[in-house]
Amino acid sequence: MKKSLLALAVLGAYAGVASAQSSVTIFGIVDLSINQIENGDLKSTSMQSNQLNSNRLGFRGFEDLGGGLGAGFHIEGGMGNQNGTGGTAGAFDFRRKSTVSLISQRGGELRLGRDYVPTFSNLGAFDTYGANGIGNSTNIITLVSSPANTAGGAATGVRADNSIAYHLPGNLGGFYGTAMYALGQGNDNNKYFGGRVGFASGPFDVAIAYGETETVTPNKLKAMNLGGSWNFGFMKLYGLYHENKIGGAKETVFELSVGVPLGQGEFKAGYVDGNDKGTTAGGLNIDNADATLWSLQYIYNLSKRTALYGGYAQLDNDAGSGRSILGGTIGSVAATIGGAGQIYGQKSSGFNVGVRHSF
Repeated sequence: MKKSLLALAVLGAYAGVASAQSSVTIFGIVDLSINQIENGDLKSTSMQSNQLNSNRLGFRGFEDLGGGLGAGFHIEGGMGNQNGTGGTAGAFDFRRKSTVSLISQRGGELRLGRDYVPTFSNLGAFDTYGANGIGNSTNIITLVSSPANTAGGAATGVRADNSIAYHLPGNLGGFYGTAMYALGQGNDNNKYFGGRVGFASGPFDVAIAYGETETVTPNKLKAMNLGGSWNFGFMKLYGLYHENKIGGAKETVFELSVGVPLGQGEFKAGYVDGNDKGTTAGGLNIDNADATLWSLQYIYNLSKRTALYGGYAQLDNDAGSGRSILGGTIGSVAATIGGAGQIYGQKSSGFNVGVRHSF
């Protein structure tokens, strides 16, 4: 009897230790669509990932350290499911997000690693498409990613490497915020700092974000955006203003978008207007590089995890703009503003149908 009681006591102690161990979750999204795109006079049909949600495979974990403190990690990588590749270079990596955190219920979260910059978090929050697909505002925003020496080699339009971020706790009566600094690792290029602050209450949400990045030029890339949303119940309305500046070049983007629930489905629509002004570091005048984009999308949820979707988008370029609704398709060009090519001054339009499953 004594041996049985002792065994039960040992098992109970072991169960207590096991319950204190870190919990780990495996998660992911697989999203594939068939896209027919016309860039100027050229038409192509292709299978693409990431047109409703970004594909990913990830792992996250949390350990309760007691006293309202915890530690966690989050790592995830992108996938190109149309051909079985992973990541941006064709090999699977964890460049979508790779962070470790110390968390306090009262004091907030200190997060280290590769993570989204505050301005991109704000942009995705106030775009009905969540910065994905043929209708989203990033198809118009060019100063961050254009290789025409407009961004000075900055690679912080979406994420920052070597970042140190502080996130406010979630018990501040609707106020939220983030401050981030990214180390240069011995190279000032892509050294970054920025922040985001917002307020959400009931159906209302509004936030502003700002960031600066050191570049290979004497000029900093400066990004700022302001966004808001209001959930009316029968629809959710989003508004966004985004601005990029580097040296004598400036880009402003306005977006108005909406999401309307329809039974098991949802209808989305958006309009984006992009205006470029000034001269790049390479001496290129971009005053005639404006563009507009309008789009429609319908999503039908087969379950909580699986959805069918289809959409249409049309982008109109000024003479100096070569933007496309789906980069890399026939007729699109590497640089999106300034230069000459098939799509400069012409339309980019098309539609897609796809399926998304999350796990």
